[in-house]
Amino acid sequence: MGYNNKTSIHTIKASYISCILAFIGNLALAYIIYMLCRIVFFFVNWNFYKEGWSELSLSDILCGGLLFDTSAILYTNAPYALMMLLPFHFKERAVWQSLARGLFIVVNSIAVIMNLADSVYFTYTGRRSTTSVFREFSNENNIGSIIGTELLSHWYLVIIGLLLIFMLYKCALKADELRFYSHGKTGKTAYYVQQAIALLIFAPLCVAGMRGGFTTAVRPITISNANQYVNHPTEAAIVLNTPFSFIRTIGKDVFEDPKYFSDADLDRIYAPIINAKADTTATPSVRNKKNVVVLIVESFGREYIGKYNEKLEDGKYKGYAPFIDELYEQSLSFDYTFANGRKSIDGMPSILSGIPHFIEPFFLTPASLNDVSGLAGELGKCGYSSAFFHGAENGSMGFEAFSRTTGFQKYYGRTEFNADKRFRGDLDYDGTWAIWDEPFLQFYATKMSEMKEPFVTAVFTASSHHPYVIPEEYKDKFPEEGKNPIHKCIRYTDMALRRFFETAKKQPWYKNTIFVFTSDHTNINDHKEYATDLGVFGAPILFFDPSGEMPRGRWHSVAQQIDIMPTVLQYLGYNQPYVTFGIDLLNTPASKTWAVNYSNGTYQYVKGDYVIQFDGKNITAAYNFKKDWFMRNNIKDDKVLNPTFILMEQELKAIIQSYMQRMEQNRLIIK
Repeated sequence: MGYNNKTSIHTIKASYISCILAFIGNLALAYIIYMLCRIVFFFVNWNFYKEGWSELSLSDILCGGLLFDTSAILYTNAPYALMMLLPFHFKERAVWQSLARGLFIVVNSIAVIMNLADSVYFTYTGRRSTTSVFREFSNENNIGSIIGTELLSHWYLVIIGLLLIFMLYKCALKADELRFYSHGKTGKTAYYVQQAIALLIFAPLCVAGMRGGFTTAVRPITISNANQYVNHPTEAAIVLNTPFSFIRTIGKDVFEDPKYFSDADLDRIYAPIINAKADTTATPSVRNKKNVVVLIVESFGREYIGKYNEKLEDGKYKGYAPFIDELYEQSLSFDYTFANGRKSIDGMPSILSGIPHFIEPFFLTPASLNDVSGLAGELGKCGYSSAFFHGAENGSMGFEAFSRTTGFQKYYGRTEFNADKRFRGDLDYDGTWAIWDEPFLQFYATKMSEMKEPFVTAVFTASSHHPYVIPEEYKDKFPEEGKNPIHKCIRYTDMALRRFFETAKKQPWYKNTIFVFTSDHTNINDHKEYATDLGVFGAPILFFDPSGEMPRGRWHSVAQQIDIMPTVLQYLGYNQPYVTFGIDLLNTPASKTWAVNYSNGTYQYVKGDYVIQFDGKNITAAYNFKKDWFMRNNIKDDKVLNPTFILMEQELKAIIQSYMQRMEQNRLIIK
């Protein structure tokens, strides 16, 4: 629509007002779509929230949700806003309006897909996805088949997504379709002034909405701000939305020194160095040249093991891992054992290098280029041979690169398995991820018998993983049972581990070997005990020495994945200093053992009878987790316990600061 002095002025004004109305109406539509996605997210993940839903404040969730939705909507729809508010007449033309409406539909359809996809992925990660998800799967060649499988198994979400996108298509407004007329005349200059003023008014409102507030004291809201609207970190995902989580992590520095303490005070409170006073000029050695075998079993959460849950279901629960129950009886175990992360790529650095997951997975960050050591690297200095085994496509998940970085001399993946004529090659491929656990663990045992002793090896299994399938020949032996499709996979992998040990027992190296059994992370839970902020990190940790030289039995203490490396090295009598964020469980009193993890902007620190939750600035909650496992009674303001919590906060701050400094300054090894 052109402009000249003879044009009907009220028509021009009608078109301008129509643009404003269409813009406001479409933003309102975006809010409705985001809130509907949040409702779907909540019900898809009902198992995580059913225990504490009655304590959730719907008004807080609504207010928090609107805050984060506003930020995401304004960020993603900024180009659309500009198209609708430009102070020029061409925006009122039908073609321009069609383009603007199309852009609005496409952008918000992508937001729908992201939010609904995260409804599924949250089940495995316990948090909203960030930009690291692209790096996490960058080496996978099977993404197409995985997405296809997910679409089929979550068909109802596909239907909901299509309905929401259709709703966008049908309800999105175009200004040229609105018929809003008003009277009065506006001159050419006044017309442009009015529209420029409207744009200038919207701009600061937009910036404030993106930041999460108007005042200069308000920093741009981040993922961790969601915790102020909920009671527990796992609930923060309800308040958040996935587009916001992506936007807030684009190009961000993952690690930043919080500067809680001076360097001198920091070293006094906590320093992640074992054997700090050792003679670095001495030849690296160990007193006890035992082999070390680390079994990292996919998704094998503590919930699935009967011996860890003897009081569950009034003492009737048996679990799904009878062989691990037998191994447990012959091993050193601990009352409270935790993973340091929720993903496979979190587990490997924690277990093999003593590096916990804080904020983002370690080897998806620039810090992965740091000098890193670990079990293999340190024992390699003492003449140990080493190898890492993973039955997936070579390079999958970045495991091969990290294993090399941390000191493993050799890597055996699907390529090496297929090349070994003693095995069936791709006939034992599961079709999605990797070689089935039973044949790959036999390959693992066989290859270790060909290695020079002493050796250190680790294997990462794969069969107890989504899409939860087992070999055809075992479908009758391990049928579907219970509510969870992973149960049959746990039974299959448990059987594969039994056969691995049967083979290992026949090997000359068996009795001179320390076996470590753990999982990379937990998985879908059936019991409310494993849906808590601590329960979702419940991973088994067992140390088994067939010779009987290492202690056995259940110790009444806390243990975590990052304790594995220092416990093994100290038991072997390693004589050099090294960096690890864990502790030696064998020589640390139960009262001083601890565990740390991070979820949705909140750090959790477990020590003694208590767990504190810390947002980087303040303690947000504290619980006596031994008496209050479901974490219902927040005692952070208990005056009697206040000194305990202050000390725990100081220790946690020191752990965080030391971690951040060493990541920034490349100080993960002793130089």
